[in-house]
Amino acid sequence: MTSNRVRRVVIPVLKVIVSAALIAILLARIDTAKLWQIARTASLGWLALALVAYLVMILASAWRWGLLLEAQGIPSRFRWLTSSFLVATFFNNFLPSNIGGDVIRIADTAGAAGSKTLATTIVLADRAIGLLGLVLVAAVGATAGPRLVAAGPGIGAPMLWAAFFGATLVCVLVLLKPVAVPALLQPLRKVHPEWVDTRLGRLTAALDRFRGAPGSLAGCFAGAIFVQAVLVGFYLAIARSMDIPIGYLELALVVPITFVVQMVPVSMNGFGVREATFGLYFSRLGLPLESALLVSLVGAALIMLFSLSGAATYWIRKRHGQIPDVTAEPA
Repeated sequence: MTSNRVRRVVIPVLKVIVSAALIAILLARIDTAKLWQIARTASLGWLALALVAYLVMILASAWRWGLLLEAQGIPSRFRWLTSSFLVATFFNNFLPSNIGGDVIRIADTAGAAGSKTLATTIVLADRAIGLLGLVLVAAVGATAGPRLVAAGPGIGAPMLWAAFFGATLVCVLVLLKPVAVPALLQPLRKVHPEWVDTRLGRLTAALDRFRGAPGSLAGCFAGAIFVQAVLVGFYLAIARSMDIPIGYLELALVVPITFVVQMVPVSMNGFGVREATFGLYFSRLGLPLESALLVSLVGAALIMLFSLSGAATYWIRKRHGQIPDVTAEPA
C-alpha cells in the first residue's frame, strides 16, 4: 500500500477516534436522564423555524457566490447556484471533509468560467469573505455581550477585532497589488514552470477583475455578515425550543468560535470538537453541560436533515445528466 493510500485510510480513522473520544468524555460528564428530560421539552415550532433560518442562510450564500461570479463576468442563474449549494452542503455533511462541497461548486462553474483555476479562485474568495464576516460577528458579539467574555479567560473582543482588521488589511493589499500574490507563489514554479505560470496568470487576472468590482465585493461581504447573523439565529431558535436561557449576543460569540475551531482538521466534520467548545462557553455562563450538548447536537442533526435535500437535488441532477466531472483535482 502506497503512502498516499495509507494516509487516506489512517487520517480518517484517527479523526473518528478523536471525535468518538471527545463525545464519550462529554457524555460521561452529564446526567443522561436530565439530557433526555430537556430534549423532550423541545418545541417543534422553534425547530421548524430553525430549519427555515438555515434555508435562508443557504439562499443568501448562493446569492453571495453569484455576486463574485458576476464580478468575473461569468453568467449564472440563482436557481442553479442554489442547487449547487444544496449538493455541496450534502457533500460537506456526509463526507469526511468539507472540501467535497467546494469541489462540487468549482466543478459546477468551471465550464462557464472556462477554467478550474478561476472557479477555484472564486470559491476561495467566497470562503475568505465568509471568514471575515464570521470574525466580525464574533467581535460584535464579544463587544456588545461582555457577560460571556467576563466569565473567564478566552478569546475576547480585542483579539477578535485585531484578527478582523488584520485579515481585512491583508485582503485589501492583495486587491490593490494582485501581482504580489504570484510573486509569493513563485516557489511553485519549481514543480512545473509552464503549468504554474499559466495558473498564476489566471489568478492575477481574477484578482484584478475583483479590484474593478468593489460593489460586488461589498455586497458579498454584507451577505457574509447576514449569513453569520442568520446562523446565530438558527442556534438561538434551537436554544429557545428547549427554553435554554442564552441570548443572541452570547451566541454571536459562541457560534462563530465553534465554526473556527472545527475548521482544525483533527476530528470527523467537527464532531466532538464543536460540542466541547459549546460546553466550555455554556459552562462559563453557568449553564449545564447537557444544554450545550443538546444545542450543538440538535443543530448538527437539523443541518444533516436539511442536507438530505442536497442528496435529492444530486439525484435529480444525475438523472438529467447535470453532474459535472469532479474526479480531477481542482487547480
